[in-house]
Amino acid sequence: MTTEHNDATGATADAAVASSGATQWWRDAVIYQVYPRSFADGNGDGMGDLPGIRARLPYLRDLGVDAVWLSPFYSSPQADAGYDVADYRVIDPAFGTLADAEAVIHDAHALGLRIIVDVVPNHCSDQHAWFRQALDEGPGSTLRERFHFRKGRGENGELPPNDWESVFGGPAWTRVADGEWYLHLFAPEQPDFNWDSPAVQDEFRSILRFWLDLGVDGFRIDVAHGLVKAPGLPDMGRTDQLKLLGNQVLPFFDQDGVHAIYRSWRKVLDEYAGERIGVAEAWTPSTDRTALYLRPDELHQAFNFHYLNTGWDAAGLRAVIDASLDAMRPVGAPTTWVLSNHDVVRHRTRLGGGERRARAAALLMLALPGSAYVYQGEELGLPEVTDLPDEVRQDPAFFRGDGQDGLRDGCRVPIPWSGDTAPYGFGTGGSWLPQPPEWARLSVAAQTGDPASVLELYRTALKLRREHPGLGAGDAVEWLDAPEGVLAFRRPGGFVCVVNTTAEPVRAPAEPSWRLLLASSDLLTVDDELTIPADTAVWWDA
Repeated sequence: MTTEHNDATGATADAAVASSGATQWWRDAVIYQVYPRSFADGNGDGMGDLPGIRARLPYLRDLGVDAVWLSPFYSSPQADAGYDVADYRVIDPAFGTLADAEAVIHDAHALGLRIIVDVVPNHCSDQHAWFRQALDEGPGSTLRERFHFRKGRGENGELPPNDWESVFGGPAWTRVADGEWYLHLFAPEQPDFNWDSPAVQDEFRSILRFWLDLGVDGFRIDVAHGLVKAPGLPDMGRTDQLKLLGNQVLPFFDQDGVHAIYRSWRKVLDEYAGERIGVAEAWTPSTDRTALYLRPDELHQAFNFHYLNTGWDAAGLRAVIDASLDAMRPVGAPTTWVLSNHDVVRHRTRLGGGERRARAAALLMLALPGSAYVYQGEELGLPEVTDLPDEVRQDPAFFRGDGQDGLRDGCRVPIPWSGDTAPYGFGTGGSWLPQPPEWARLSVAAQTGDPASVLELYRTALKLRREHPGLGAGDAVEWLDAPEGVLAFRRPGGFVCVVNTTAEPVRAPAEPSWRLLLASSDLLTVDDELTIPADTAVWWDA
């Protein structure tokens, strides 16, 4: 069997960690995303909340994750499911109280779990006190300098200041009663902050300290690539602005000025004991651009959307794995791997191939070096809900036409916990989005103890990931020779992962001495040879 190395010259990040005495838990952490309104309802109003999350923390500990990332639960009119924040230091009553948030943090720590919370610095709610005051005070107000207010174009200022379009569709500008326009890269209810304003910079450092003082272990930074706009807010000059992952440079995303902000934030994080981290939601044109957010004096992790957007294709997956590891190595940052989240179609549906392929994709992700993210319900094998009636949808993109796909509600349907009928133990008062009848067999209770279930596959994989010396942190894989359509790689400590992405079984490249650790589906013996079926991943101790 021949091998090819993913080059890892020089001192590795792991060696640097060992010499420093720091644990740097985030380098190999499995982080579980909780979307609060859809996780667990503690008060029976049909909406998930902080007490519901608190009650289910033991489930997450037993699942085997290291940290929990909570999507926004701050005071908000909920124009964009909490990503329109009215007050960053107040809990929205729909989710509970500040005491509930403190209890979640305390209980999580007692269970050995870390807590990461969302921070939304690109924009706020149009009900934020600053924005309301800016509207009341009118043109020339110093409060307007904290946002992007501009005079319009045209003879009477009746045209937007430039040709930018909202990510949710339609113009990125809304005109107010006094004739000025304000910028919102998302919904009109989400005015963008102007990060040239010292007041904005000071406020967010204060917000970080508020939550760090309460004990959170880090922040997931929403739209981390969007805070700084090109000077003068120049026109795009064309209308296809939503191709965010192309090679073009967008005047409102991934501007170099964002890095000074994150160097400032890193200083705040480093003031606190316990290795507090920053995680960038940064949609960038390349893995090399993503790596810029993770230089040693900036953030700790960034979501690997290039991996998420790769289809079920061995060559494409190998290329993005190599590119991701190669990009992160020079900055000493771990690579992250993610299959699903609250903004994209669940990977069981998106990748095609149903549960079988989703199981294989999970084992591949968890075998790669670095940190992995699991979106709630992914461990249950939940598919995307594609047939929600229009009248129950709440995604603002759905109501604005051509922005994104307008169908993010399908991955946000509340998860099933137990029982034969909806809401399947989610709460006692129904659920804010309807759950499919077939989810009864996918509930936590239905899958627990069933060795063939997706849930038990995740539990076993996460346990092995903790125990096996070849899994977790690292910055390289050693590719093994394999047939076309098959990924095979070795990790330190004698760990080997083989993934068959083809539609046909292939001979398992296993040596007699290898010990089978886990397979996403049953292996076959054909003509006395061990065979890996289609859409199957296998872990060996070699």
